[in-house]
Amino acid sequence: MKKGLLGMMTAAAMTAAMVLSGCSGSQTAATTAAPAGETKTEAAKTEAAKTEAPKTEEKKDLLVVGFSQVGAESDWRTANTESMKSTFTEANGYKLIFDDAQQKQENQLKAVRNFIQQDVDYIVIAPVTETGWDTVLQEAKDAGIPVIIVDRMIDVSDDSLYTAWVGSNFLQEGYDAVAWLGDYLKKNNRSDDDINIVTLQGTIGSSAQIGRTDGVEEKMKDYPKWKMLERQTGEFTQAKGQEVMESFLKTYQDIDVVIAENDNMAFGAIDAIKAAGKTCGPKGDIIIISFDAVAAAFDSMIAGDMNVSVECNPLHGPRVAEIIQKLEKGESVDKIAYVQEGVYPADTAAQEKPKRAY
Repeated sequence: MKKGLLGMMTAAAMTAAMVLSGCSGSQTAATTAAPAGETKTEAAKTEAAKTEAPKTEEKKDLLVVGFSQVGAESDWRTANTESMKSTFTEANGYKLIFDDAQQKQENQLKAVRNFIQQDVDYIVIAPVTETGWDTVLQEAKDAGIPVIIVDRMIDVSDDSLYTAWVGSNFLQEGYDAVAWLGDYLKKNNRSDDDINIVTLQGTIGSSAQIGRTDGVEEKMKDYPKWKMLERQTGEFTQAKGQEVMESFLKTYQDIDVVIAENDNMAFGAIDAIKAAGKTCGPKGDIIIISFDAVAAAFDSMIAGDMNVSVECNPLHGPRVAEIIQKLEKGESVDKIAYVQEGVYPADTAAQEKPKRAY
């Protein structure tokens, strides 16, 4: 599969040899009398031949996967990490080397180089940002290690530097959010109203932030009475989302819609709105649109605080494993694999939540 495979097989053979050597002490030598006409020396040779190569069941070689995760900034990220860890287990034929980048790309670059040094079979990256990957991915390519990107996309000069990407169509998610808002306002006889919007953006430069921001901005052109008052990053965290929303509420007296580019920032925004003595959700003053559709978002919708969450499916482990198994068989794989996702408004939350896997 890769040029390091021969080295891995050699290492496995050496390990097997060590196992045989280490287990030899558990073998109990039987005392065998020499048959008539056979000397003691010949008898010893016969007995040695019997015990020279005992039958042992060798452990199946594991595929080693190095996974560099962005961090643990949200419920979505936690679910994404758990999906990878529960998929790449020894029981499934893998050894997973997991690294938490703590939201820093320099940590990811170091992790990838460590994976290369350890001669892993596959490298999986959920990148902090899109750019800055050319050099380290060239190093992985030179080492013959396939790289699979999950969740956020990367921007490289040569797309042969990675084997495949699995994740969401973030631009489409932005489109879906605007389409939902247009329909919602129409149903509530507000199509002709002036609509003031603020956006809590994700980590600037991440694929989710770029796609969702661009998707909303592009489709908003179809609604001339909608106005984007301000966009500011909440870094995909609840605490920062609350902080930014507090600032918005102090600056703007008339906010009709909050677009939070993930659920955790939406939770922070809801806390800020309530603390300011305002209301939100289907029966409130401010419409809350969010992304990810984690279980806690359904709880928020059921509680009447959030209007809608656009799905972003975090369960990438099985999809990545499917790609790896195809590569192991020498099969071709799709370069880009988008996942199917839905839009979940508050009026369906109670029915949909029991079906959620995350």
